[in-house]
Amino acid sequence: MSGAAGGGGGSSCQGAAAAASCSSAGSPYAAAAGGGAGAAGRLPARVLEHVFSYLEMTDLMRCALVCWHWNNMLADENSEVWRSLCSRSLSDEAMRSDILCNLPTYKGKLKAYQHALSSHDCSRNVYVKKNGFTLHRNPIAQSTDGARGKIGFSEGRHAWEIWWEGPLGTVAVIGLATKRASMQCQGYVALLGSDDQSWGWNLVDNNLLHNGEVNGNFPQCNNAPKYQIGERIRVILDMDDKTLAFERGFEFLGIAFRGLPKACLFPAVSAVYGNTEVTMVYLGNPLDG
Repeated sequence: MSGAAGGGGGSSCQGAAAAASCSSAGSPYAAAAGGGAGAAGRLPARVLEHVFSYLEMTDLMRCALVCWHWNNMLADENSEVWRSLCSRSLSDEAMRSDILCNLPTYKGKLKAYQHALSSHDCSRNVYVKKNGFTLHRNPIAQSTDGARGKIGFSEGRHAWEIWWEGPLGTVAVIGLATKRASMQCQGYVALLGSDDQSWGWNLVDNNLLHNGEVNGNFPQCNNAPKYQIGERIRVILDMDDKTLAFERGFEFLGIAFRGLPKACLFPAVSAVYGNTEVTMVYLGNPLDG
């Protein structure tokens, strides 16, 4: 069954404040942080691995700050420690299916779960399935419904994949939203991009949307191909350069939005078609080239 791999189902922001919260200062491990001089820092690797395999993600991240020995133990992202946490936190469906096929390590899969679409920060007309990554929209007439990721970003570079597993309908938008952006409205509209708190790419008509206006077509080429159901779109957010870009099939489509605000921005989607499903998987820091 799916559990919590650190953090709740709501949304928070990953930035300087979040990084500071991972500091070992004030934690029960801080006393042992003096270069691993304590007895715990000298425990054999097999003993440490066994102990670590019972801890949750937040505890493991703090343990990595204690000393070089502990950090080195946790550096192997496919170790028994991360495998054990995966088995406790992720659903069997997520582990068996190809949802996480682009994440080769157990730690990467856990981070993806931490950053997945939130079941508590979404329209009342959608829910996240038991696999922990797929959003299902109920067949509600005259409603547009969205969801934000569990974690937003105020700094750094981040990438995630999104794909539709059902009909798009008249509007299907992927992009970004602040915490203030609405995740539900009446009628069938492009919810993301309908105000100054969100930015979206409508996959149906290839329009870019922000502040209630169309910001041009995307990608900027003649006869751009329409989105195909099941096709994975890679979203690339650079909070240092304040840009949002997209890839499709490992082809870089270009920068869609520039001049993003210095705010906490969340991955987001909005849909209108009844019983359609959308999956989002966080990939981490994008690879250049």
